[in-house]
Amino acid sequence: MVDHGEVIRRHELTDQEWELLAPLIPRAATGRPRVSDRQVINGMVYKIRTGFSWRDLPERYGSWQTVYTRFRRYALDGVSTRTLQQTQARADAAGDIDWLVQIDSTIVRAHQHAAATGRNGGTSGRTNRTITPSADPEEA
Repeated sequence: MVDHGEVIRRHELTDQEWELLAPLIPRAATGRPRVSDRQVINGMVYKIRTGFSWRDLPERYGSWQTVYTRFRRYALDGVSTRTLQQTQARADAAGDIDWLVQIDSTIVRAHQHAAATGRNGGTSGRTNRTITPSADPEEA
């Protein structure tokens, strides 16, 4: 596949994916020119899909610090969540999402801290508080 003379790599966004995502990415109003949004987003996608550490990002995505900083900013500012919600809403409206979810109970497990006991099966030092209902105003 060719994208404006460049090869689309396995862990990067296609032109169609970028067209959907680009309008949802905030633009910098002032300041120095930034690294291309698409280049940085592709770096984020590469990191997420491969599991590599930030420091091991290939140079074609620019400085790993830039990609990480923008990733963190988008997460903290809610950009990532809004982008996901808007993309899902569009896909759902177009009928492109099948919301059927199945869970295989053989892989669902509670963490050890989900129980109110310590490691040896005793209490964890917390007391169980009994919640008593408040008096019914109609009975008074």
